[in-house]
Amino acid sequence: MAGENVAFIGTGVMGNSMAEHLMSKGYSLTVYTRTKNKAEDLLEKGAKWADTVKEAVAEAGFVITMVGYPSDVEAIYLDEDGIIDSSQEGAYLIDMTTSKPSLAVKIAEAARSKGLYAIDAPVSGGDVGAKEARLAIMAGGEESAFENCLPLFQAMGNNIVHQGGAGSGQHTKMSNQIAIASGMIAVCEALAYAENSGLNPEQVLKSISTGAAGSWSLSNLAPRMLSNQFEPGFYVKHFIKDMRIAKEESEQFGLPTPGLDLALELFETLENMGEENSGTHALYKLWKQKRLS
Repeated sequence: MAGENVAFIGTGVMGNSMAEHLMSKGYSLTVYTRTKNKAEDLLEKGAKWADTVKEAVAEAGFVITMVGYPSDVEAIYLDEDGIIDSSQEGAYLIDMTTSKPSLAVKIAEAARSKGLYAIDAPVSGGDVGAKEARLAIMAGGEESAFENCLPLFQAMGNNIVHQGGAGSGQHTKMSNQIAIASGMIAVCEALAYAENSGLNPEQVLKSISTGAAGSWSLSNLAPRMLSNQFEPGFYVKHFIKDMRIAKEESEQFGLPTPGLDLALELFETLENMGEENSGTHALYKLWKQKRLS
């Protein structure tokens, strides 16, 4: 489907790289984001700029959104002159934002009533995964729609799984975020232990990152922690948003989540320190500054 018109809405830390991979595969790209200078690299490489969401999606066979919060998703899809009102019949609408499963269902129903196809397809892998086209993509929606969107997903990721009906991609992402939440605490504690015991933490990482303790966070984020590089691959504020969604969903199931609860409390402490725009690995600062009580 190279040459197909794709509208990409939201070119932030991850979205920019994802959109660039689509262009490299021959897709014709129109971009819209609230801050135009965030799209300058894409525009220089040949993407078209749209001044509004309505203009961006008017001729697109595929619409991809990668924005910040569920409120942003709801507005760009469901407001007057939003994506559902403005897309051409038969278009595929792919929301790759981490958002609420219930909202994904609502969007899918609204899309279906207009002859459109909606897929919720949140991702995991951070800025590194986006740059290297190695994202894990978790998709929910009609299987036939997923199959038609698969070539686009393959341009951006390498672990692409259709999880079921509308909302199932978002539920899968909540499972992912719950696993990361407690895991990030473990990484921070392990590094703090290594440093306080007098070991060289870089040497410790060589031993533990490929053993039974190995994880994506340990391999990719722990080195950044140790070098005090806390620029965002994924924002603290967005991870807090994700954890709150996961907690709300878990409460609906009556499911206890003590690990998630502790992680949310610690990340909220980090946010209150003014670190909301730092990367999630800035959690290590709580141990460095002994701000855990």
